[in-house]
Amino acid sequence: MTLITHWIDGRPAQPGGGRTSPVFDPASGEVIAQVGLGTAADVDTAVAAALAAAGPWGEASVARRAGVLFRFRELLVAAADELARLVSREHGKTVPDARGEVARGLEVVEFACGVPSASAGAYSPQAATGVDVFTSREPLGVVAGITPFNFPVMVPLWMSPVAIATGNAFVLKPSERDPSASLLLARLWAQAGLPDGVFSVVQGDREVVDALLTHPDVAAVSFVGSTPVARHVHATASAAGKRVQALGGAKNHGVVLADADLDDAAEHLTAAAFGAAGERCMALSVAVVVDEVADELVARLAVRARAVRVDRGDAAGAEMGPVITAAAKARIEGIVATAAEQGATLVVDGRGVVVPGCEDGFFVGPTIVDHVRPDQDVYREEVFGPVLAVVRVSGLDEAIAVVNANPYGNGTAVFTSSGEAARTFARRVQVGMVGVNVPIPVPVAWHSFGGWKDSLFGESHVYGPEGVRFYTRGKVVTQRWPHRTEAAGASFHFAGDAQR
Repeated sequence: MTLITHWIDGRPAQPGGGRTSPVFDPASGEVIAQVGLGTAADVDTAVAAALAAAGPWGEASVARRAGVLFRFRELLVAAADELARLVSREHGKTVPDARGEVARGLEVVEFACGVPSASAGAYSPQAATGVDVFTSREPLGVVAGITPFNFPVMVPLWMSPVAIATGNAFVLKPSERDPSASLLLARLWAQAGLPDGVFSVVQGDREVVDALLTHPDVAAVSFVGSTPVARHVHATASAAGKRVQALGGAKNHGVVLADADLDDAAEHLTAAAFGAAGERCMALSVAVVVDEVADELVARLAVRARAVRVDRGDAAGAEMGPVITAAAKARIEGIVATAAEQGATLVVDGRGVVVPGCEDGFFVGPTIVDHVRPDQDVYREEVFGPVLAVVRVSGLDEAIAVVNANPYGNGTAVFTSSGEAARTFARRVQVGMVGVNVPIPVPVAWHSFGGWKDSLFGESHVYGPEGVRFYTRGKVVTQRWPHRTEAAGASFHFAGDAQR
């Protein structure tokens, strides 16, 4: 059985402690590897190597750093199919979907290639007589990323390229459920010429997470995951004096108004709810539909949901694969059962779906639950599975009220042909990322990704301009070069107009 290891100081490293966790093929239900679970001592080793590397890397020229980023970008393009198949094997998502994940991560790498200009400071000559002032952004040192199972390539690439391009050393703690992609990324960084220690991978569970959150030599922590863990990460790392960006859970609403193109809305809602088996933090898991078109839209959604091809991720033509674990499958199916008990209507029931040849796989089929109320479990909980809840409303104002009353504020979308309605929605909705006839409004890399309310803890969003600011700190230099013959002219008083 393959043992998946750490990557520390430029090479594979065996985890200490002797503990392991199984890595499954979610399509077959089989254990395909064991991942070694690291210890606090392993974190100490990785951070020590990162700290030793951070100083020289932070002093490296921006041209040298950019050169590594450009080479990494080319290697990532060449390895895209290998990465996609690794992700599909351990996560279960379809290979085309996994390729899309790599492509969205690649966007951030390309943004990071231009970080020398994005992080350039400002210069003010002659701010006072004979005095110049300039600002710069400097790296923090060692930073850590704790990433989720649902995007084992994209989310590490939201963080590490920006951190590394700005001169930091980066320690990654990937999910133990699909850890192999992180090691391939480490090898690509090494092949690109990144110095040993600048990118490390420490496999593990909560022991590793808590060691990173409290380590005195880790200056900042980036996290993506569930809201309860995001709260813990933010509280623990903040108490230890670190910068923290902690992205939590989501309950994303797709609002369909009466003037929407219903075929277009149904197509996009289907893909956004059931793609990657609903295991996306930006999945549209709630359709908020105006009463007068609700019956018609639900009928169209039902036809499309029943037509989704559920199969193992590497099967030709597969549109949706399994969920990540047997426990996830049981939890999702339990929420669907409770929805029916609480009075919702099961329009399409995906429980019990069987894929021939994968009878032990962790499959749940597309599920549509209609007449859902905000007090029901299927609405309140982050299902994180292929379940679309339909909430009926009277119009735009009630739809906005439903979205704003939800404790999450990650992403939302509105389907409409009215510019006035779209603008009203975008202005009034209390959500961090908004799509207008765009079902999954993940920002391009030169903007930044992040939600509101219980979907984000800390002030900073991920990647883009906010990522650059998160991984750097500002310095202002005020300088004066007097002539040798000039009188000192020092004063005990604060500078006034006469001294300007």
